[in-house]
Amino acid sequence: MHFEIYVEDASGKKFLDLVIPMIFGSEHTFKVHSYKGIGHIPKNMKKPEDASKRILLENLPKILKGQGRTFQGYRDEYKAAVVILCDLDKKCLKQFRQELLNILEQCDPKPETAFCIAVEEMEAWLLGDVNAIKKAYPKAKTNILVSYENDSICDTWERLADAVYTGGATKLLGKGWQTVGREKSVWAEKITPHLNINDNKSQSFQYFVKKLLSLI
Repeated sequence: MHFEIYVEDASGKKFLDLVIPMIFGSEHTFKVHSYKGIGHIPKNMKKPEDASKRILLENLPKILKGQGRTFQGYRDEYKAAVVILCDLDKKCLKQFRQELLNILEQCDPKPETAFCIAVEEMEAWLLGDVNAIKKAYPKAKTNILVSYENDSICDTWERLADAVYTGGATKLLGKGWQTVGREKSVWAEKITPHLNINDNKSQSFQYFVKKLLSLI
């Protein structure tokens, strides 16, 4: 089976490129497309968005419609699916998922699609495995890691920064958002190879894993 996976930032792509082969090996294929932010679902679904902006939700109607047409041209024995991976941030999970499904309903043909949402942010999927973080960062602050409540709305990436980055989130933010983005990619690159896929405490991560396997 083949997966076309869309994620909102470069650190998410780094994470997915590493973790997906850990989930289903090399038997299936995938391609991860990263964007430059999540943005907002467009109010006018028929109005073409500026693809050059590389904002995920603003381009989502175009993405799904395009993949629907592409998949329609595949042979019956060649199965493919779209996976949209977004951070929940501080949105209502039920409402956000329904908004995403509403976009899919307007596609004809509809591609096989899974919407997977990291609660609150994708760093929650790294924080779901304290042992993996400690292997990647032996000096990580254990008290911060063990006090984290999995998939809670609590400024997740800042919590990870406070645990592993010298000076914590405050110092990192002082260096600007580009530096924050680069550091997030470093965390993904260092921690992800140590993850225990089956023992991750993040329920939203486990949903993502089960969804991929169910599609297969």
